[in-house]
Amino acid sequence: MKAARNGTKDGLEKTKLAMIRKVSFLQRKDSTAEGKEDAGYMEVSVCELKHPPPQLGPMPEGLSSQQVVRRLILSSIVQSESSYLDSLKRILQEYQKPLLDSQNCILNPKKVRQIFYRLQEIHQCHSMFQIALASRVAEWDNSEKIGDLFVASFSKSMVLNVYSDYINNFTNAMALIKKACISKPAFLDFLKKKQASSPDRITLYGLMVKPIQRFPQFILLLQDMLKNTPKSHADRLPLQLALTELETLAEKLNEQKRLADQESEIQQLTHSVGDRNLNKLLNSEQRQLIHCEVLTEVVYGDKGQVVKSKERKVFLLNDVLICANVNLKGPPDISSLVPLGPKYTVKWCAALLQTQVVEVGQDSLQSKDGAVPARRHSSTSSTTGKVFLGPPRLYQELEELNHDLAVVEAVSELVGTLSGTYQNLNTTVSQDWCLALQRLIRLKEEEIQNANKCRLRLSVPGKPDKSGHPVSIMVVFNTPSPLSKISWVNRLNLAKIAQRQENSPGWECAEEDGKTKAPFSCPLLTCKLPVFYSKTLPLKMEAALHSPSQSSLLGFCTATTSLPQGYLWVAGGGGTSSHGQVEIFSLNRATPRLVKTVPLNAPVLCLEYVKEPCLGTERETERAQMAVKTGNIICLGLQDGSIHVYSNVDAAVQSLLTLETPDSSPVLCLKHSLSLLFAGLANGKVAVYYRKTGERLWDGDSCKLVSLGSEPVCSLLTLEEVVWASCANKVTVIQGPGLFMQSFEAHSDPSYAVSHMVRSGGGVWMAFTQGSSIQLFHTETLEPLQEVNLSTRTTHLTPGPVIVSSLLICQGLLWVGTSQGIILTFPVPILEGIPKITGKGMTSLNALCGPVDFLVSTSNTLASDVLRRDSIFSSNEEGANGEAGVRVKGDVGGDVGGPRLEQSKTPEDLDGLPGREEKPKSFLLQYRLHSTCQLPGKLLSAQPEQGNSRTTPDFFDHIPEDGSIYEVSEDPDVWVRGRSVEFGKEGEARRSKVTSTAIFCGGRGYRKIGQTASVDPCPDSSESTLLVWQLPLTVSQ
Repeated sequence: MKAARNGTKDGLEKTKLAMIRKVSFLQRKDSTAEGKEDAGYMEVSVCELKHPPPQLGPMPEGLSSQQVVRRLILSSIVQSESSYLDSLKRILQEYQKPLLDSQNCILNPKKVRQIFYRLQEIHQCHSMFQIALASRVAEWDNSEKIGDLFVASFSKSMVLNVYSDYINNFTNAMALIKKACISKPAFLDFLKKKQASSPDRITLYGLMVKPIQRFPQFILLLQDMLKNTPKSHADRLPLQLALTELETLAEKLNEQKRLADQESEIQQLTHSVGDRNLNKLLNSEQRQLIHCEVLTEVVYGDKGQVVKSKERKVFLLNDVLICANVNLKGPPDISSLVPLGPKYTVKWCAALLQTQVVEVGQDSLQSKDGAVPARRHSSTSSTTGKVFLGPPRLYQELEELNHDLAVVEAVSELVGTLSGTYQNLNTTVSQDWCLALQRLIRLKEEEIQNANKCRLRLSVPGKPDKSGHPVSIMVVFNTPSPLSKISWVNRLNLAKIAQRQENSPGWECAEEDGKTKAPFSCPLLTCKLPVFYSKTLPLKMEAALHSPSQSSLLGFCTATTSLPQGYLWVAGGGGTSSHGQVEIFSLNRATPRLVKTVPLNAPVLCLEYVKEPCLGTERETERAQMAVKTGNIICLGLQDGSIHVYSNVDAAVQSLLTLETPDSSPVLCLKHSLSLLFAGLANGKVAVYYRKTGERLWDGDSCKLVSLGSEPVCSLLTLEEVVWASCANKVTVIQGPGLFMQSFEAHSDPSYAVSHMVRSGGGVWMAFTQGSSIQLFHTETLEPLQEVNLSTRTTHLTPGPVIVSSLLICQGLLWVGTSQGIILTFPVPILEGIPKITGKGMTSLNALCGPVDFLVSTSNTLASDVLRRDSIFSSNEEGANGEAGVRVKGDVGGDVGGPRLEQSKTPEDLDGLPGREEKPKSFLLQYRLHSTCQLPGKLLSAQPEQGNSRTTPDFFDHIPEDGSIYEVSEDPDVWVRGRSVEFGKEGEARRSKVTSTAIFCGGRGYRKIGQTASVDPCPDSSESTLLVWQLPLTVSQ
């Protein structure tokens, strides 16, 4: 008890000793769930008189603002934990205890234990935590430490075990409650009475879901505490370690819950399947559920009308796509107490490799094997010869508008040949016609794109026709949001990549006796690319970087969901040549494509990407206007001691600046801070360049040399306002423009030079020029925190020296490239904690024949504005002099066949419309009228002339002869884009960010680990190769 109260790490050991000595307050449990063993879990009787709940005393005077905030956060932790314990007590006292009463035979005691499995142990864990928390709260004003208490309380395997058992059993518990409610009316009445008598009216489900939410709540509270803890505070490192423990625990529990939910979904689907072959397929151990969601299937008629729509549950498994009808029928009084599990009726299933995503604008569904296109349509509609994609007829209407524009342009040329002069039939009017049609074309193109954001069109194989030819059927689904559409396109693409030979299997876990990993749970090898392909001048790859470019189509089509958008720069040189070269690959297609080659006079040893700064103040804006607009720039460090600075506007590359280092020593590494450029040199010095006043580029004359030693400066790392530089076995921390320095030893042996450094959260991982170990250091105290020997984490390293040749941290994975071409990954936390290796390492079965020269992550974020369902044109003001609008009506998602032009209204008419207050879902196109009354000539009209009807009023009235087509014309630069007035799910989408990530690995050759000895493992061992891995899309706030 004392150990738990003090929060020491040996608390678990002392508790075990107390159990062995048979201390009286520990009692062995004799009840189990489903006959399982509960060895190691004890009843703990806590007396509230002896151990009162934690209570924070009055706030002392003279506290700083951060101390006040920390006390408030501690108070929130105390209140949150007290509320959580009360909820657990309610479940045990008000539900479990009465149901287990022998006089109350509502439910079988065995089922009761199954429903509340492990809740007693969870309550015990948090009761012990509350005792220790009370002690810390009482001493808060003297110590102000809380982080080590969380580490001691929640780093034990016992906590993970009890929570894992509870979460894995949660779905089964809900199913038992549902079944009991249907078969036992007394049990249903019992739940209703308990809910009605509770002060907060919370259901049993609402109480039982709280353990699942507990650790994310802890993480948020500790994140707030860490933000308000100074770097010199004694609680800083313990809080970071506590975040690491809680994040690791939460990730493990989330993964187990995900697997349990997947297993439950597959079982529910299996029970609904009548087909024996499909049932056998679903019961296979290799079956993996990747994604499932309720989508709305829409069937269109030949005229573009919606014939019917129906909700379907679509299941994406690792090699098959299944569409099922959803049946959620059940007693309404039960559904209010516990979620009802759905029942499914399988409508169709299709092999994944034969399923294609069809985007708006494609001409046909004809596949490579010559499948005949077809589509789902109403039985009452007649079949036409052409298939319209997307919301039907949108693409055809675009073609019709393009045709009409060509005709009007021809008519305009003929009008120019008229001999007479007419008021509304002349060159000015015909040009207005052309401008109006061009505007409608642009609107139609955007309508197609908007419709595409929430439309998932799949070409699936159907039954062969009478002649035996394969038939493809197009199925159209409405997704709940653009984010859902992006996720489906991405997962369908990755699921196909996962079936390739190089990914089956692609990774192995040596710590699980060589067990291979399921393809979709690991990074997927997307492609292999040759680089610097030249038999006469073989070049060695040295470095690479990603230059992102924003694309509004990221994720909405198959091509753009494959890789992060932008350009990959790959640099190298050496070998038998004294020259260097940079190759630029476009990532804007499914496979990287070489678009430009930049030759250089010396080998390129390093690259650095400098992003264009965001302008936050007026002064910065004025400076930017004075400076040359260079955009994002890329710096190249060469072997001859020069630094070349290039602009990067897509593929247009222009040399902006060349910096010469004073000693002409090779530039081994480059890093930049807000205003400085650091260059690590081979002579043990760091060259520091300052920016010119009011400009983005650096001043070559401002160079300052910082001497770190006689060994090369192998690595630089930027951490906020400081830069870490490695020289031999020491790391020097260089602070600010004043270049203040602080050094520490990273290794006790001077021959172990620091070769690579990567940072995540509050830690930096380092690799060395000798040995197979990597070490973790704290960024603030500079203390070593963890050491990992790679040779013990994989069985594929051959005997002999193994050196870490590259390091990378990305998306919660630490990537390690070795001198033998083998790549390992280790899970690490991604929050503000310490990036300790917290799980089992994996070895890629796709390797290089030589050392891994570099590992580079490429990522691109889809802007939240693009995730909106639609884009609405609107204007907040009406111009004087007769400005009005044409409202193009249509469904936000593009369900209608096309826009409809209404007769334009005068300003007075517009003011009287109710739509001005409610802003209906539509496009509002603002324009300035070009009346024909000011044009020379007589009015050409079939109507009789009306005297003096053409005076000049404050605004222009339009008579029928004016028509409507040219009234839409205006300068295309003046139309105003409005914002959607819808909120709810669309508001959530605006706050979300979707990130696409890929990993590029460079080296010589390629080999597949585990192939038979008869196959040459490295047929092209001298060829420079890029291996590309892709990760699933991630969503963040």
